[in-house]
Amino acid sequence: MAKEESVNTLKRLRNHYRLVIMNEDTYEEVVKFKLNRLSVYIAFSSLFIIMIALTTSLIIFTPLKYYLPGVGFGDAKQVKEYRILKIRTDSMEQALKYHQQYFDNIQKVLTGTVPKLDTVALNIPKPEESDD
Repeated sequence: MAKEESVNTLKRLRNHYRLVIMNEDTYEEVVKFKLNRLSVYIAFSSLFIIMIALTTSLIIFTPLKYYLPGVGFGDAKQVKEYRILKIRTDSMEQALKYHQQYFDNIQKVLTGTVPKLDTVALNIPKPEESDD
């Protein structure tokens, strides 16, 4: 039974078909192809393999590989240096922000635009001590 199914499948792969492309206005045949399912399958498989090979070679043989994260072509030393540089940049930005805030506060003090703070002493009653 399985042998009959494989024979039928093989026959269907070898059946011939004609693909005709016609001009709609004149009904003239522009191009015609004689195909079978096996040749179409082989053509698409070959095209797929060629596209994979071209994409892979593009990534391997060009500097594009260094821009793709997770591909594994990047240098481990460079990745470590990038992390260190990012940490240093973040800390420098934070220090710059603190210095700018410090200079802004000094400028406010020198120009006399310091906001008045509420420095009035509050009279808070002390809790009464109880004799136990």
